[in-house]
Amino acid sequence: MAILSPTEQRAGDGPASEAPHGDQRATTVGLWGWPALATMALAMYRISEPLLGRDELTSWDMAGRSFAQVLATVRRVDAVLGTYYLVLHAWTSLLGDSPAVLRMPSAMALSGAAACVALVGRRLFGHRAGLAGGLLFALLPGVSRFAHEARPYGLVMLAVALSTLLLLRALDRPGSPWRWGGYALGLTAVGLFHLIALTCLTGHLVLVAMRARRERRVWWGMCSAVPAVALALIPVVVLGRQQTERQIWWITKPEAWGLLDIWPQVFYSGLCAGTVLLLALVALAALGERRDAVVFCAVSAVVPVLIIWALSHGHVSYFYFRYMLFTLPPLAVLAGAGLAAAARSRRAVAAVLALLALLTLSDQKALREPLAHYWAGGPDFAAAAEVIRKNYAPGDAIVYNRVEEEAISLGVRYYLPRDLRPRDVFLAASPVQRDDLAATECAEPARCLRGEKRIWLVAAGNTPDPLLGLPAGQAAALRAHYRTSWAERPSGLAVSLLVRTE
Repeated sequence: MAILSPTEQRAGDGPASEAPHGDQRATTVGLWGWPALATMALAMYRISEPLLGRDELTSWDMAGRSFAQVLATVRRVDAVLGTYYLVLHAWTSLLGDSPAVLRMPSAMALSGAAACVALVGRRLFGHRAGLAGGLLFALLPGVSRFAHEARPYGLVMLAVALSTLLLLRALDRPGSPWRWGGYALGLTAVGLFHLIALTCLTGHLVLVAMRARRERRVWWGMCSAVPAVALALIPVVVLGRQQTERQIWWITKPEAWGLLDIWPQVFYSGLCAGTVLLLALVALAALGERRDAVVFCAVSAVVPVLIIWALSHGHVSYFYFRYMLFTLPPLAVLAGAGLAAAARSRRAVAAVLALLALLTLSDQKALREPLAHYWAGGPDFAAAAEVIRKNYAPGDAIVYNRVEEEAISLGVRYYLPRDLRPRDVFLAASPVQRDDLAATECAEPARCLRGEKRIWLVAAGNTPDPLLGLPAGQAAALRAHYRTSWAERPSGLAVSLLVRTE
C-alpha cells in the first residue's frame, strides 16, 4: 500500500509489532513529543531578545483594542488577519503584552506543527521517517524565526499540518462524517489565518484523487468538506479582496528567478534550504514503493508556490516569502523520509540532524539579535524610548515623523513605560478612533501647539536637521517657536529635544 495502514503506523517501519498497548502508546507519545519539545525549547530561547518588528507592533496595537474595535477595524483593513487579532486580543487580555507573551501563541503553534509533521510522516513513511521529519522541522531556522514573530504565520503552519493529519484520518474511514467534519474545520482554520495558504488544497486534492482509485467514497467526503469551508470563508474572502490593493501594493511581481530565490528566504538559511531540498530529492528517488505519499508531499510543497507565482503576474502580486512558509511542514515530512531512507539507523539519522544543527548555529544566533526582525538593521525603538524616559519632564509633548516611518509612534509607545504618555502634538485622530491602522494628523499644525515648553521629536534616519523630513506645515510651526536643544541618534532613529524660544 502506498500510504501506510493504521497497523503499520503503530508498528513503525517493519511488520506488525507484538509490543504491549502501553508500549505502543509510549512510542507514539515519543514520536510527536520530542519534536514538539525541541521546537518549544528553541522557540523559548531568547524569545524576548529581538525588538518587535513593524508588523508585530501592528499586532500589539490591534490586540489592545476591544473585541468590537477589532471587528470594526477589520471591516476596513486587514480582514484576512482578523481571526489572528481576535485570538491575540483574548490572549493578551489574560497574560499581558510583553514580547514573550505576544510571541507565545506562535511558539506553541509551531510546537504543535512539529508534532503534526511527525505524525503525518509516520502515516506516510513509517515511524523513523516521521520522527526524523519532526526533528528536522524543529531545527529549521525559519521555524525558530517565526516562533519569535507575533504574526499568524506559526498558526498557519499548524493549521496546514493539522488539516493534513485530519485528512489522512478521514481517508482511513471515508464513511465517517465526523472525520470529514474535523478536516473541514482544520481547512477552515487555514483560511481564517491566511487565505493564500489554502493553496495547500492542491496537494489534498491530488491525494484524494489517488486514493479514489481504490475507494470512490472519498470523493463524497471531500466534496462535502470543501464547499462547507468555502461557505464559512466568504466574508473573509469578500473583505480581503476589497482591501488587497491597500494591504499588499508593495509586493513586486516576481521574475522566473524568484522560484529558486524564494527558498533560502523561507528557510532563513541557504544551507538549510539546500539540505532539506536535497533530502526531499532523495525521497523522490528512493521511495518508489510509496509513490502516492511522495507525490502528495511534493505537490503540497511545490505546486502552491507555482500557483502563487502565476497569480502574482495579474493585477496584484502575492509572491512574498512569508506567505509561503506553510510549505515547510510538507517539505519537512518529505525530507524526513529521505533522511530515513538514506541513513539506515537511528544513530545515522541523529548524526545528520546534529550536523545540521551545528551548521545552522550561526543562522539561529543571528535570528536572536536585538534588530533581527529588520532587514539590514533597523530603528531601535527601545533605545529611543529609553532616551525619552531618562530625560522626560512633566508637561513634555512629542512629535512623531509618521511620513518617514509609520511604525515610529507604535514602537516608541510600546517601549515607553505605560504611565508615560506625552501628548502627541499633531495627532488629530488616533488609529483606534478611526477604526483603522493609520492616524489622522492636524490639518493646521500651528493651531495644535499648546505652548509646551519642550517637545520630543522622533524621526527616522540620521539627518542633521530632523525637521527636514516632517510635512512642511509641521516643520514651519515648530521652527517658528522652537529650537533644537540636543539630539541623540540610536540605530535608525533621531531623538531630538525641542525647547520653546519665546
